[in-house]
Amino acid sequence: MWLINSSIGRKVVMSVTGIALILFLTFHCCMNLVALFSGKAYNMICELLGANWYAVVATMGLACLALIHIVFAFILTAQNRKARGTERYEVTDKPAKVEWASQNMLVLGIIILLGLLLHLFNFWYNMMFAELFPSIHFDPAPADGFGKIITTFGNPIYVVLYVIWIVAIWFHLTHGFWSAMQTLGINGRIWFNRWRIIGFIYTTLLMLGFLVVVLAFAFGCAPSLCCDGGACCAPAAACC
Repeated sequence: MWLINSSIGRKVVMSVTGIALILFLTFHCCMNLVALFSGKAYNMICELLGANWYAVVATMGLACLALIHIVFAFILTAQNRKARGTERYEVTDKPAKVEWASQNMLVLGIIILLGLLLHLFNFWYNMMFAELFPSIHFDPAPADGFGKIITTFGNPIYVVLYVIWIVAIWFHLTHGFWSAMQTLGINGRIWFNRWRIIGFIYTTLLMLGFLVVVLAFAFGCAPSLCCDGGACCAPAAACC
């Protein structure tokens, strides 16, 4: 099958799965932004997306997309290195027109993968997995996603790791967005630069959304941390 056996086919698979993952990140970002303003509303979303059949199916589908994207990324990287042979050791000057992200996609990919594993442990394992196996004790409770956010981003080490992860994803997406459009042929002499600008703006706003959530809870300044009457919902909250 040409999608698997040819270089162009693999790039098409990478592009399609990458765009699908960007759409998921967009949904995830919107969901996270809800937590800034209402812990109750965020927990309602978590309950809706809890351990039920459609959530499990969606999770499995998302996992397949991510796995395919990662595997094909490593295959293409290995293929490119093999094609270049020993020439990559002979070149010391970096091409001026080649983006830094393009030259370091493997490193960025490894950072993103490690961050993903950390995120799955902090949230998926402690929430959906906990609901699937209720006999295991978890604190806070699996359905309390808002409490999990407060606990996670109340830890400075996690905050630093998440910031590094978000920055790595930003570099990856700013290159991957327009590269996917180019691979799929949705560009031309005029639209090539337009997609680069659109991709840069979109991915920057997307990652800023994630970053704002992390920092707002890290510094205790999320509006949702202030309960009715001005009482704080968390010790670190800077309520008026």
